[in-house]
Amino acid sequence: MAYTRFGRRAWSRSLRLRVAFFTVVVGTVALALLATVLSDQVRDGLFEQRRDQVLVDAANRAEQAQRRFDGATVSTAQDAQLLANDMVESIQATAADSEGALLLPAPGSTTGAAILPPATDQSLRSVIEEELQAEIADQNFQQWQSIALPGSTDEQVPGIVVGSPVTIPVAGNYQLFMVYSLSAQQAQLDLLQRVLAVGAVTLALLLVVMTWYITRRVLDPVQQAARTAELLADGNLTERMQVRGHDELARLGRSFNEMATSLQDQIERLAALSRMQQRFVSDVSHELRTPLSTVRMAAEVLYRARADLPPIQARSAELLQTQLDRFESLLVDLLEISRFDAGAAVLEVEEADLRTVVERVVGITEPLAAERGSHIVLHMPDEACTADMDTRRVERVLRNLLVNAVEHGEGEPIEVRVGVHATAVAAVVRDHGIGMTVPEAERVFDRFWRADPARTRTLGGTGLGLAIALEDARLHGGTLEAWGRPGDGAAFRLTVPRRAGQEVGTPPLPLGPDPAEEPPVRETDPAGPAALPPLMTPARGELLGPWEGSEMPGQAVEEDR
Repeated sequence: MAYTRFGRRAWSRSLRLRVAFFTVVVGTVALALLATVLSDQVRDGLFEQRRDQVLVDAANRAEQAQRRFDGATVSTAQDAQLLANDMVESIQATAADSEGALLLPAPGSTTGAAILPPATDQSLRSVIEEELQAEIADQNFQQWQSIALPGSTDEQVPGIVVGSPVTIPVAGNYQLFMVYSLSAQQAQLDLLQRVLAVGAVTLALLLVVMTWYITRRVLDPVQQAARTAELLADGNLTERMQVRGHDELARLGRSFNEMATSLQDQIERLAALSRMQQRFVSDVSHELRTPLSTVRMAAEVLYRARADLPPIQARSAELLQTQLDRFESLLVDLLEISRFDAGAAVLEVEEADLRTVVERVVGITEPLAAERGSHIVLHMPDEACTADMDTRRVERVLRNLLVNAVEHGEGEPIEVRVGVHATAVAAVVRDHGIGMTVPEAERVFDRFWRADPARTRTLGGTGLGLAIALEDARLHGGTLEAWGRPGDGAAFRLTVPRRAGQEVGTPPLPLGPDPAEEPPVRETDPAGPAALPPLMTPARGELLGPWEGSEMPGQAVEEDR
């Protein structure tokens, strides 16, 4: 079995082996057919040539025998016997290529004296068939038949027997048979077949060598190009093909190397530009924090004193405070994005129950949903949904999804499902609002992208929440997917492996409309988050996502669609 699997693997992976095999098989079959046709043609030619010679010789001898019989003076049976014996002996002595001759009475002839041996030697009687005798008697003319003669060994040799009607005085109607051997022609044919066999084997071997050489000359550059392409795909941008000669394959190699050089230059330029952009974003975000702190201190002074200011100035102080909160959230998101781009983001993994995380996020978002006329419905399984996760990042992802659902849910209920199986846990957030098209669902995670640029972010998002959520999901080794249908709402599914480095496989929950079967339903308390577990209030400055640095969840939340 192992040998069979190895052979199948080698057959499927080696184009050279398949080309050589089919070329040799087709070439061998063609040579075999050619040798067979040639051998048949030569055999038929030799047989026809020998047959014509035998028929002419047999006819001449039969005619001579009949003239001798007609000219002899025979009066008794003994004279007829002596005449027949002398005739047979004369034919056997003068016909060097004949195996012998004999006389047999014609079928149905009963008149006259009987001719006895040696003229009727029974040693050749076995090769003469009664059908041939009957045909000679019926046609009264020379007839012939192919026969097999016993050879010097156990093998038989081909031959021809020719019969002619003769009349012997006193004895009556007889048939003269002459037997000819085709051993010489068979020897020639055997020699030709041996030569053809040796030539076919030699040509087949030459075909194997030639095919292997040609496929090596052709496929080696292709295999080298495939290996070089794999190394380039792995990041070895300096890898190049070895080019020899000036033929088409050499031109292919030079073109491939030129393409690789061009790609390397473009990738290096793009990588340098990306590094410059990342550094610029990071530097600008850091540099803006200092003036932002100064402006915030002044804005807080004005905000606390707004009661003593005229109405217009008081309103300006409130707007300034709100925009500063949003600006600070944007800086925090930019810094987080720059950490993802630089590969500096790390996980603080701990085993946690996704149900607890979802309940905590729902408790934070429930007041905001109540203000917009929406109601959050939880679909939670009874079994534990534990997984290795960074709860801070998972909470941030779920907050972004829930706030987006509230923003676009148009006051309809928002469903949150939690599921688990052997390798992954998942949470699906579904709203029944304006929805989105398939192209919009494909771009919803792009940075600063909005399906309708004319719509304002009523909840004050930065445009980076879903992009950060996607990076958080990838950092866990999971996925974040979107589904939408205009007028039927949208759904987002977060899937996280239960163990770090484990394959997610098929997500535990479907993405899209409600499945046919749902786990037990547990709704949040309409009265608000007081019935939920106690909430954890983050310290100021901690990266929480959409409402970083605010006292209430409604002051600066994310909106990306």
